[in-house]
Amino acid sequence: MKIAPALLAVPLLLLLTWLSFRAVNADAEMYDQALQNLDRMAITQNALQKDVLMARAGSLHNYDPLVREIATLYEIVGQMRRIASPSRGAAISRLAASVRQQEELIERFKAENALLQNSLAYFGLFGTSITKNGDDSRLLARVSELAAAMLHLTLDTSPASSAEAADRLDRLTEEVGARDQTDIQALLAHGRVLHRLLPSLDGVLRTLLAIPVDRQQADLRTMVLTHQSASRETARRFRVTLYAVSIALAVVLVHLAVQLRSRAMSLQRRAALEHLITQLSLGFIDAPPQELGSRIERALAALAEHLGAGRAYFLLSTEKNTDRERSDRGGRTYYWSADGTPLPPGWAERTRMLAARSAFQQGDVVLVPPAVQVTAESVTGALSTLGLNDWAYVSRKTGQGEIGLLGFDGIRSRLDLRSDERVLVRMVFDVFANAVGRELLEEDRARLERRLQQARRMETVGALASGVAHNFNNIVGAILGYTEMAEAQVHPRDRSRPHLSEIRRAGERARDLIDQILTFGRRPDSARRPVRISAMLSECVSLLRASLPPGIDLTLREGGPDAVASGDATQLQQVILNLGNNAAQAMNGVGPILIRTEIRQLGASTSGLPEPLLAGTYIRILVEDRGRGMDEATRSRIFEPFFSTRPAGNGLGLATAREIVREHGGTIMVTSQPGAGSCFAVWLPCTTISGVAGLQAVPRATPTVPLGQGQTVLVLDPDPTSRLRDEEVLAALGYEPVGFSQLDHALSACEAASDRFAAVLIGQPTSPALGLSFASALQRKDPRLPLILAAGSAAADDPAALARAGIGELVQWPLIASEIAMALARVLPQPDDAVLPRR
Repeated sequence: MKIAPALLAVPLLLLLTWLSFRAVNADAEMYDQALQNLDRMAITQNALQKDVLMARAGSLHNYDPLVREIATLYEIVGQMRRIASPSRGAAISRLAASVRQQEELIERFKAENALLQNSLAYFGLFGTSITKNGDDSRLLARVSELAAAMLHLTLDTSPASSAEAADRLDRLTEEVGARDQTDIQALLAHGRVLHRLLPSLDGVLRTLLAIPVDRQQADLRTMVLTHQSASRETARRFRVTLYAVSIALAVVLVHLAVQLRSRAMSLQRRAALEHLITQLSLGFIDAPPQELGSRIERALAALAEHLGAGRAYFLLSTEKNTDRERSDRGGRTYYWSADGTPLPPGWAERTRMLAARSAFQQGDVVLVPPAVQVTAESVTGALSTLGLNDWAYVSRKTGQGEIGLLGFDGIRSRLDLRSDERVLVRMVFDVFANAVGRELLEEDRARLERRLQQARRMETVGALASGVAHNFNNIVGAILGYTEMAEAQVHPRDRSRPHLSEIRRAGERARDLIDQILTFGRRPDSARRPVRISAMLSECVSLLRASLPPGIDLTLREGGPDAVASGDATQLQQVILNLGNNAAQAMNGVGPILIRTEIRQLGASTSGLPEPLLAGTYIRILVEDRGRGMDEATRSRIFEPFFSTRPAGNGLGLATAREIVREHGGTIMVTSQPGAGSCFAVWLPCTTISGVAGLQAVPRATPTVPLGQGQTVLVLDPDPTSRLRDEEVLAALGYEPVGFSQLDHALSACEAASDRFAAVLIGQPTSPALGLSFASALQRKDPRLPLILAAGSAAADDPAALARAGIGELVQWPLIASEIAMALARVLPQPDDAVLPRR
């Protein structure tokens, strides 16, 4: 890689600065100071030894010189540590250890020498006193012998002298015997002290003088001198290197001066290109959409003229596997040629394929050399096919996710594209991409406006459906109420009994479906309960057979053991019903539909599924048809809201089904081929499998309904029709209902007779908040009254609000006799025999 001279000058200047510092030999002063410290240490060491000997001889009256000399040695060692390099650290540590050893021996010497000098003085004093005042010649002779032995021991502490002194002490001790003479006893005591201290003190002196301080100093001096010589030699070499680098820098500066003119010309060319790009950008800002194509082509012509290209183009294509809306935009091709020839057939696709070759991926801007210099035969053939002599291009994603390609072809001559202009070519790509992107954003805005209008229409339809569902709920409530009362009057063996049961079950499903419509858009977390898949599918098949055209052959095939999933049975039924209806519509009302189940085990890998699932056991429900099938484009969009291939469809069925399955922790997978039918696979987590996980079939007990004993129940409902129906249900259960349409009337009745009502039923209000308001007012009036709220599932979203309002039970509306009977039984004490079997 060629390095610009201007960039090379900076490291050369840094190198010169570094060489200048190294050539100074800054360590010379450190080495001189180290040698001075070693000389000073030698002098101090000699003085220390001299003072120790003088103290031993008794001519040194105090030990201050010894203290000062030890402190001086420590000071010198500390200075040597500060100026020493790591290579000399071990030698200095050994010298410091010797100094510490000397200090310890001198401290011992001072203590023993002081005691020795004291005993010597007293020994002489008592000896002189005994000699002058004594009259025992034999005793005086023994004292004289002891004095002579001690004097000899003072000069020679060898074992023989020590033994002789000990013998003289023993003889004097025998001579004295039991006589109580103070001077003699003191003389013997000090003699024994001298006999003990003199050899010990001379041993300390010998150890002190044997410490190899001088040898260590000499080794350290030799080391310092060696490093000093090496430092001087290194500084000399750096001075020579500094001279050579200075010469090289001078050559570089001359070279920079030579290149200055060519650099100035290059800057002028770059400025001209930047000016051209600025003009192009300003031209695109206020360009009307209909003139954008012609302006891009004029811009390509101007850029091609600047670069010496015979052909210039800007291609925009949609990447595969992107979203449908972006792929609907199609590609964009803007082209300019010097000779005015049109694009050859298939030229744009071949150019994109050539740009995608890994051999050219050297960055955003790629400059391909002439074809004769390309070693790969396939690439050479591709360039020759496109008629290229030289080629430069930029290929990358735009801000809107499309793949853009800006290319310049050298047809008859080489391109004049310099390395410092490549970043400007990237800027040109961004200018074109932003201009085209603005046009695409305008198209997206128009598309979103159309979708917004569709959403508004759907919102209007939804509001209308909600109102219809609310009114239809009243009708379903009447069907359920009167059907339950009719069932209570019909004998179990009556032929109409099954028909009434089917009417009641259909009414319950209709009630659940209406409740979902009313709560659509704010779907709460449904209460999850165990759902037996086989029973749920059987009921779905029964409903589909009753609603599908007669030409549909519906088959349910259950494979493997029965499975149980945790979820909302009504929502799962809605999924199967939607898939069954779609399958029938795909076959135009004629053909077979197969619903089958199977158990699958998923491991850690979930490849092949549209969404990742947790490892475990899953129940797979497949809905297969032999209809017209779907192509890839349709299959990629079938779960989008508001997308439908039928003119009468609203595009919400499959989107709702997928959302329900996702909420249950599963996924939906679809396989389809045009003319071969479709298969929708619903994956649901399996909680229990009969015969595998130990699930036992529990026989259903005959449900019972607890009856009332004439208790009075206050019914508060603003709607007179639904209030009358609720009163009939309560009356059939053995209660005495008293209905009110206004809250103040109900409060007055409670105040007039506080013990009249056993419980309060608040019927379906216009909103859950109004029901909570009714309950709060009744609770404040009579806190002992049990409150039961009949409302849709949306009222259960906030259990804390229900508790604050004093509501003890929440039942589904429209009322089901068994449900309201159980709720009343929980809040009111019931006798054991107040139960009526269901027929």
